[in-house]
Amino acid sequence: MTPIRVGVVGATGSTGVELISLLLRHPAVELVALSSVNHVGKIFSELFPKFRGRVDLPLVETAEIKSSSLDLIFLAVPHGVGMSLVKEWASTNFKIIDLSADFRLLNAVDYKQWYKWEHSYSEGLKRAVYGLPELFRDQIAAAQLVANPGCQPTCALLALAPLLQNGWVELQSIIIDAKSGASGAGSRVRKATQFMNIYNNVSARSLKKHRHTVEIESYLSELAGESLTLQFTPHLLPIDRGILMTIYAKPSEQFESMELLELYQQYYKNKPFVEICQHPPMLRDVQHINNCHIYPTYDERTGNILIVAAIDNLLKGSAGQAVQNMNVMMGWEETLGLSDL
Repeated sequence: MTPIRVGVVGATGSTGVELISLLLRHPAVELVALSSVNHVGKIFSELFPKFRGRVDLPLVETAEIKSSSLDLIFLAVPHGVGMSLVKEWASTNFKIIDLSADFRLLNAVDYKQWYKWEHSYSEGLKRAVYGLPELFRDQIAAAQLVANPGCQPTCALLALAPLLQNGWVELQSIIIDAKSGASGAGSRVRKATQFMNIYNNVSARSLKKHRHTVEIESYLSELAGESLTLQFTPHLLPIDRGILMTIYAKPSEQFESMELLELYQQYYKNKPFVEICQHPPMLRDVQHINNCHIYPTYDERTGNILIVAAIDNLLKGSAGQAVQNMNVMMGWEETLGLSDL
């Protein structure tokens, strides 16, 4: 297998660093170019000593990175930056996996409403493929531009997809209660994520207006074949990584927990990164791996469906899923470079 030449834009952010760690262990990747807005000219391993002797590449201007004869570029950049780069590189031959939110939504109107600025490359929204391999593998395999999903939407969509596609749930009854580590709130310094404010504390984030809400609603509506509105509330935990969701919904008809379990087992059969559990998963079960653990059950007393799901937000919710998407785009085994985490 001849290695492909890969570059990372935004190499020094938390997602970029996690991604580089994964690419180093990938047997079919040659990491040849890294860029950073704030550290141009510095050596990557000088900023992150654990990479000394392994990634001694200089950090270059983003404009220089496309001259490196690359096969694929990862954009680990803030929202708003990805769209300008994808627009600039529209005529290039390399594949792009964008880890920002710029191409995740289905239209520019939703993007403006939830992200509060105009989308500068709405044409890219039409050709981008949503990068959730368990649901859209065939489209990803043929794509030049893949929008890596958000961490919370990844967990929510995987947890709910079997119900929505099979019509087992009342669409307007869904409530998602999420708990996530501090890395899920981004690397930008904010008062809410400072150590003194998260230590020994739990808080609700972006109540009623979290940006991931529209992403979750959009793709669940696609799966269901009709529009839905749901309640989504994330909470910030005093830990570094991981997402744990408890999801509540009313069934469209009565059934038993065993039927629900069998539905999920069949739906995710031969999906290597989704594990259907016999007991509710814990965050510790999924930290530092690229798996989503899901426990579906039915509460006969209340008549509610309960789903507990967990992922590592930096892996299955971000960098790990980006590598999984790369594998699909290149026609490789989905697990390549990820199975031994």
